Amino acid sequence: MANVTLDQANTICRVGFEYGKEKKLAGLTFVVLDAGGHVVSAQRADNSGILRFEIAFGKAWGALGMGRSSRVIEGMAKDRPHFVGAAVTASGGRMVPVAGGVLIKDSAGTIVGAVGASGDTSDNDEAAAVAGIQAACLAAQV
Repeated sequence: MANVTLDQANTICRVGFEYGKEKKLAGLTFVVLDAGGHVVSAQRADNSGILRFEIAFGKAWGALGMGRSSRVIEGMAKDRPHFVGAAVTASGGRMVPVAGGVLIKDSAGTIVGAVGASGDTSDNDEAAAVAGIQAACLAAQV
């Protein structure tokens, strides 16, 4: 199984933080998971809130578990709230169905992990994650 590497994960976080600073976003937290859902890198800005790790993890973990970005899952929650509610329950509450969880693909289109970002608006979280993924020469699936 192909997985995001530690160097790639750290690039995702570093560039995500740079993006956040450039755009004057609130303090961000990033959690990068490999394709099996294991934490490769988790980093938080000095001023990021204490629940941000759990939220970022839940965005990334849900994206991996459902095979689609947390933005898509958020849309599913609006259209099929009972299904997504059941999925959140089945995940033990680990899934966070709002934008900011992005699947990471390699050049062959294989999912190699996911990144979750939290700290600003969900749209801004997602944009920071995408910037980091692209800087690591990987593809973001939103």
